[in-house]
Amino acid sequence: MTHLEHITVDPNQCGGRPCIRGLRVRVKDLLELLAAGISREEILQDYPYLEADDIAAALEYAAHQADHPVIRVA
Repeated sequence: MTHLEHITVDPNQCGGRPCIRGLRVRVKDLLELLAAGISREEILQDYPYLEADDIAAALEYAAHQADHPVIRVA
């Protein structure tokens, strides 16, 4: 199951950086909160307009961005 439909990119919003559902909440913002140890529950309490699937989408997006081809040199 993919949550990537929650990720939007608009060149006129947040400098074209990936955001959540057209909101001015960047994927990076959610990832930084999670990296700081903030729980999903706390994030959802502090940002009531976000959904649990938004957090899953940010993580999925980051996982896709971190994947890259490995080039082997012989």
